[in-house]
Order: sequence, then C-alpha cells, then structure tokens
Amino acid sequence: MARPTTKQQLLEQSEDNFNKLFFLINSMTIEEQEKSFSFEDRDKNIRDVLAHLYEWHQLLLKWINSNQSGKKLNFLPEPYNLKTYPQLNIEFWEKHQATSYQESILFLQASHAEVMQLIETFTTEELFTKGLFSWTGTTSLGSYCVSATSSHYDWAMKKIKKHKKDLTGE
Repeated sequence: MARPTTKQQLLEQSEDNFNKLFFLINSMTIEEQEKSFSFEDRDKNIRDVLAHLYEWHQLLLKWINSNQSGKKLNFLPEPYNLKTYPQLNIEFWEKHQATSYQESILFLQASHAEVMQLIETFTTEELFTKGLFSWTGTTSLGSYCVSATSSHYDWAMKKIKKHKKDLTGE
C-alpha cells in the first residue's frame, strides 16, 4: 500500500492497519500471544511490540502538543538523534518489562485513539506540506504521523506474523 499523502488516507490506513494488527493478534490463542518469540530480537514478545508502539505514540503526542503550544521540543528527546535512537528503543523495552500483556494492549488502544484524534485536528495541507511548521524541519508533520501509525503498525504485523509462523510452522 502506498504511503498516505492526504489526511483521509492517513486516517484510513492508520485505522485499517491498527485493526489488522489486532485481528492478527486475536487470530492466535492467549498462550501464543504471550509466548516469547523464538527469534533473537530486542522485542521478545507481543507485549514488547505493543509497548514499543505505545511509546512512539507518546513521543509524537508530546512533540506535537508541546510545539503547538509554543514550547519548542525536538521529536527525539535529548540526548537522542537519528543515529542513537536505537538506544531509546532499548530504554522503552526496559521501561515496560513490568508492564503486563493486557496493560500493553490497553495503553496502545488509548494512545492510538489519542493520536487519531490529534491527527483529525489538522488539515491535509497542515499534515503534508513539507516545512510548514518550523519544528518539523524539512519534512511534513504527516510524515511523522505515518511513521508512528500506519507504517509502524506494518512493522509490528511483520514481527507478529514471523512469530505466528514460527509457532505454527506454516
């Protein structure tokens, strides 16, 4: 599927991919959902993947809300940048080791709804005009939103499909 270039496409693709993600998860038994991945990875199970998505929603929400209220904030918190953000992902993973699987589901469902509501407040032009907001740099706000929603859900589905394939041998 092509990357969204309009508000409507962003909303539809994000919602569709979010629903597909949970359809995939719900196609497995609870035991399969909670089982550790057999492959080596930062994320060891579905809980870790869902917590990862939740934390990236939090980055997006904090970044947009702060900048919209006049408080300049970089998308990645200090001291992270595009070269060092993998360490941030490890911090997110560590942060959620005491989070239950069910909590990770609830956290993600709530943050997804919050992100979708925030996206609704912008026009297509505001979302997809590069450099319209000084705080988005040379890219568009929509590009950040796509990365934190529809394309990130694709990433999550690939990991979970791999897990499911390993479980079933299909």
